[in-house]
Amino acid sequence: MTTSQPSRTDARTSVETVFRLESPRIIAGVTRVVRDVGIAEELAQDALVAALEQWPRDGVPDNPGAWLMAIARRKAVDLVRRRENYARKLAEIGRDLSESAPPEEPSDPEDIDDDLLRLVFTTCHPVLSAEARTALTLRLLGGLTTPEIARAFLVPEATVAQRIVRAKRTLATKNIAFEVPYGPDREARLGSVLDVIYLIFNEGYAATAGDDWLRPSLCEDALRLARLLSALMPKEPEVHGLAALLEFQASRTAARTGPRGEPVLLKDQNRSRWNRMLVARGIKALSRAEATATGAPGPYVLQAGIAACHAHAYSYEETDWRAIATLYALLAARAPSPVVELNRAVAVSMAEGPAPALDIVDALTGEPALHDYHLLPSVRGDLLARLGRTTEARAEFERAAALTRNERERELLLERARECGS
Repeated sequence: MTTSQPSRTDARTSVETVFRLESPRIIAGVTRVVRDVGIAEELAQDALVAALEQWPRDGVPDNPGAWLMAIARRKAVDLVRRRENYARKLAEIGRDLSESAPPEEPSDPEDIDDDLLRLVFTTCHPVLSAEARTALTLRLLGGLTTPEIARAFLVPEATVAQRIVRAKRTLATKNIAFEVPYGPDREARLGSVLDVIYLIFNEGYAATAGDDWLRPSLCEDALRLARLLSALMPKEPEVHGLAALLEFQASRTAARTGPRGEPVLLKDQNRSRWNRMLVARGIKALSRAEATATGAPGPYVLQAGIAACHAHAYSYEETDWRAIATLYALLAARAPSPVVELNRAVAVSMAEGPAPALDIVDALTGEPALHDYHLLPSVRGDLLARLGRTTEARAEFERAAALTRNERERELLLERARECGS
């Protein structure tokens, strides 16, 4: 059954919107059938083409996601039947691919019936480099484009495109199983899985490009996966740390945009709009992380601790910035990176003043990884403005606006630049 026939433009918009939201699930579901992520992605694209042809003519289905999945699975059946080299895979799956129901999974108390989670672990297989694992999973699971992934990695788009193509080829040639591994194999992939989930959430939390500041569907997928992973691995403190971090971050979503969708900075947010239920979930997850830890806290536990400091403060001014600066120093020692150091500078500016923080930021200006990173001139501009060096601050905000590809963020930075000129 379909809805009343929409205009061709409305139908195309519906197709594009639904596919953006559903493509990770379609790819994951079809991968369970064909056991090849590259082929699954192609079949998902074929389903998109079918929707573009039929929906403008016949109307949008009542359950468009299920419609796309059914088309993709049907095309998978046709493909398997046409190609003799898939006969072996058909035998391994051990069922008639014409059936719409997924194959039964082995009974295991640790097994999670979630194709998205299986897809994450499959694309994070050790046969791939760490960079390739993350790029491929962001592409397939998060639905990110190559330019968006390149911005997340701070590397050229061509590099990301090559990583994705090679990763899919490697998974196919090595015949990697579509599964959530157990034992040592699971431990070997966990770090990459956590990084992937975190990057997916970050892209939803502050989109690198486009007209929208937030992409809530990505945040929801990442948060759901983090919760599932916590249930799967209850004795892993870093898993609980990531879950806590995402709960805390997600709690601010409603306060992070204004009436017109414009970004609202942390210091200007109405904290009564923070979701206290998610804050409570974050506190509980952080407690689990601390209870299961046996040594020094890991990067995600430390970041969750930083987010907890913000969650406990009733206002920006009441935030325990010295505690946050200390946690960032520990994080910089545990997982050093230019971005962590930049964040540490922000905390230092609040705890000790803008002058010592500017020294930290100035030391980062020669970092190649931050050459086109818009937050570096943005932070530097803020520090210069607080020091009364408004002409220099305006130039930094203008440079930051030129580097960002998010329209909402560009407007905010240009407004900051205008304030420095008034």
